[in-house]
Amino acid sequence: MTYIPISSSEREAMLTAIGVEKIENLFKDIPARYRFPDLNLPPAMTEMEAAVEVGELASGNETVRDLVSFLGAGAYNHYVPSVIDHILRRGEFYTAYTPYQPEVSQGTLQATFEYQSLVTALTGMEVSNASHYDGATAVAEAVNMAYAQFRGKRTKVVISPTVHPQYRAVLRTYTQGMGLELAGDDPGADLAAGPASLRSLMDANTALVIVQYPDFFGRLYDYTSLIADAHAQGALVCVAANPTALGLFKSPGEMGADIVVGEGQPLGIPLSYGGPYLGFFATRKQYVHKMAGRLVGETVDNRGQRAYVLTLTAREQHIKRERATSNICSNQGLMALAAAVYLSVLGRTGLRQVAELCYHKAHYAAAQITSIPGFQYCFDTPFFHEFAICCPRPVDEINAHLLEHGILGGYDLGQDYPALKDHMLIAVTEMNTKDEIDALVEVLSEASHD
Repeated sequence: MTYIPISSSEREAMLTAIGVEKIENLFKDIPARYRFPDLNLPPAMTEMEAAVEVGELASGNETVRDLVSFLGAGAYNHYVPSVIDHILRRGEFYTAYTPYQPEVSQGTLQATFEYQSLVTALTGMEVSNASHYDGATAVAEAVNMAYAQFRGKRTKVVISPTVHPQYRAVLRTYTQGMGLELAGDDPGADLAAGPASLRSLMDANTALVIVQYPDFFGRLYDYTSLIADAHAQGALVCVAANPTALGLFKSPGEMGADIVVGEGQPLGIPLSYGGPYLGFFATRKQYVHKMAGRLVGETVDNRGQRAYVLTLTAREQHIKRERATSNICSNQGLMALAAAVYLSVLGRTGLRQVAELCYHKAHYAAAQITSIPGFQYCFDTPFFHEFAICCPRPVDEINAHLLEHGILGGYDLGQDYPALKDHMLIAVTEMNTKDEIDALVEVLSEASHD
């Protein structure tokens, strides 16, 4: 809230109404020595002075508006159409909370229903929930769902080491105390082996197999065969997908996946210093009763009019509590709305155009970078809009040089994968122009000779 419209007379009227003489009396139950501590605050400022100082502090931050970004690794600098912020800031959406009362929440419920419909179309699945906090929690909730589906009788989860390191970290936190075995969660594994290496880890005790599409290194694999092998073992398969890539490539649903999750940030959500973001979660209808979170359904009211309502709520925290499949209940409502507006504005053709721009620009950048002596591909697998490069110098030194030229460099893969020391993950989106890519190549060439 930027302004509190309460006058002195209104404040006095409220105090009189509750029978209190002054504001200080509201704190009488707090021991006196703790009531009003000396906070050592600077002298009071006028609104004008405070605005100037805050603006000066904010100007110290550098964002993708000030720098050219080639940094991805799960959060991407895509163009956000202006209509998205316009819709989000409407009071009807901006202040809305959980739509428990459908008779007064039809707008919010319909927007959420449209979001769910768009996610199912994008992923090739049959049902979607009304979102999670982010992609990492969506992955963890897929494990919860699979564990519940097998009623705890299967206790192994096979996860590819090329799933986002932060997703794997959140999953380890989620599964503490559940008695689950996480197989494949090894950053020291052979990262060039591809999904075929997961087959040897699957057995009759496997509840879920988790892969990423494209994987953390931007590589593209068709998981159809792997999914069939997992199903032969009776296991479910979760694909953590980049939603932009789904506008161009085969959907996980077409591959036979049981669960599709992912980070919805590329769908009209700004980088925002790392959040808030959006976790999407879609599955097949047969698993809907084990799916966490909220679900909005469409029905007809007693007047024959189309209506929307929270449905199957008995599986949620506020009903089942300790017997719930999961205790994740709150969703990222505004972020889900942003994704729905983004997908609606772009449509199928627009999303494909964005994906094609990302793909072609990334491949142009990769070709130019690998022509520089000392820089070469880490992998020879097809990729989408992110690719791993072996560098002739430590990545932090190269990125420091790039930053001096107003460029945010790629992600240092050595942070998460010891074998990939001096390897950089570079992301290219539709926001990167040819001139910017050429500038990156020129500065990288300089960095290789320093």
